[in-house]
Amino acid sequence: VQLQASGGGLVQAGGSLRLSCASSGGIFISYYSMGWFRQAPGDEREFVAGISRSGSRTSYVDSVKGRFTISRDNAKNTVSLQMNSLKPEDTAVYYCAADRTSQDVVTTTSPRGYDYWGQGTQVTVSS
Repeated sequence: VQLQASGGGLVQAGGSLRLSCASSGGIFISYYSMGWFRQAPGDEREFVAGISRSGSRTSYVDSVKGRFTISRDNAKNTVSLQMNSLKPEDTAVYYCAADRTSQDVVTTTSPRGYDYWGQGTQVTVSS
């Protein structure tokens, strides 16, 4: 599975960005639980949001609840992360990831549980 993340950039605090993750190579992400992670310099990779195969279940880290929304379009093989009310502490490289599963759940919040990763997109929030 090849994943391509895009949509990062520089934004002022309080602003919004929408990240997208597209799969390629003829792979259907409908077979995968999908997640967004982020990693700031010197920090470990952190789970941000996850979504089940059908999109019926989502999970968020507490720090982004109410501000970020994860969604997916299986027909287009894409997963998105809408980020509103951005804060400087949201600054990081954001990665999308895929975990093949037969269950319609958010399989895990651990980076070790995901099989495939995109290349990352930088999000910088200025104060």
